[in-house]
Amino acid sequence: MRSAIIVVLSFLFTQLSFAQVTHEIFESFKLQERRNVSYYFPEDYTPEKRYPVVVVLDAEYLFDQVVANAKFYSRFEGMPEVIVVGIDQHANDLRWEDCAFEEGTGLPTEKGKLFYEFIGMEIVPYLDTKFSTAPFRMFIGYGITANFGNYFLFKDRSFFDAFISIAPRLAPEMEVRVPERLLALDQQIFYHLITGGNKQKSQDGVGILDQNLKSVQKPTLHYSFDAYPEAGELSVVTYGLGKAWEKMFEIFKPITPKEYKEQILTSEEPVIKYLEDKYGTIEELFGFRKDVSLNDIMAIYAATRKKEDFESLKALSDLCKKQYPDTMMGFYFEGEYYEHLGEAKKALRTFEKAFGMQEIDFLTKELALEKIDALKADFGF
Repeated sequence: MRSAIIVVLSFLFTQLSFAQVTHEIFESFKLQERRNVSYYFPEDYTPEKRYPVVVVLDAEYLFDQVVANAKFYSRFEGMPEVIVVGIDQHANDLRWEDCAFEEGTGLPTEKGKLFYEFIGMEIVPYLDTKFSTAPFRMFIGYGITANFGNYFLFKDRSFFDAFISIAPRLAPEMEVRVPERLLALDQQIFYHLITGGNKQKSQDGVGILDQNLKSVQKPTLHYSFDAYPEAGELSVVTYGLGKAWEKMFEIFKPITPKEYKEQILTSEEPVIKYLEDKYGTIEELFGFRKDVSLNDIMAIYAATRKKEDFESLKALSDLCKKQYPDTMMGFYFEGEYYEHLGEAKKALRTFEKAFGMQEIDFLTKELALEKIDALKADFGF
């Protein structure tokens, strides 16, 4: 039986709260069928926030692993919190009906077209109507269901912004059509391709797809590829999903030491622009503005000092006054700005303001007092 390609994985993440995961029978008008659908919502879901949506096919096998990754990475700032919707397809070999394609043209069959509409015109709109969703959407599939995700690229604007394609069973010409379509799309797309070993990569055009995608030189395409020669057709999911997930949300993660050294310090642009661009991209992609993390503020602060970029230091102080208004950070950075400009009186008054506010990170009242005393001693105030 062809559905035996996917069996129960050896490691399933099943410790999920019933308060977070719900299951329902979805009455589909498009399919004229009742479908089993699962939903995951973050523990602290609130309508005041917006949540990207992740659509998972082959949900009997992939849903729990995707939810586990979402919980882990969002907890440690590796990604935003998301809503995950999983569509069951195991019973009665539904995955082969839902995602079937014509061997001659590579296009979806009539049932495949209806399943396409079921996702795009019923499932996702249902979530958009009932919950606080962000415009960023991800698609995850395995084998033939991974191939099916590619069809969502063939619109004026792709319905999904990110794709994790695990060991795809490609339709005819898809290894050429997908790169051509991605080259034409005027949209930020994240595409991660995973294979289970050299044999799988060499078959069904996956290797050609990889090479063609690597040749697409376009700043709006964020392509990554992972091959796991030691993984079989079953374990490739567990091998690849976590790493793919991490790459998909790389922009959301705090600034790393590597990023600091190789991108911020080497840039000829003002240091603050790197921070503005990073958080502007996050807002553009995910549809909400993320608060600037303390890690990122300290990285930019260190860069302003190393590069003697005092105007960026002033801009950083203004940002800190808004995002960390009760702490001494904004006024302390502003005091250093005036100090570097040689405006001693302004620096003194600003450090005095910082002294009266809450300590944060390495910024202590003792440190502010040292600045105050040094200025008074140097200029006789």
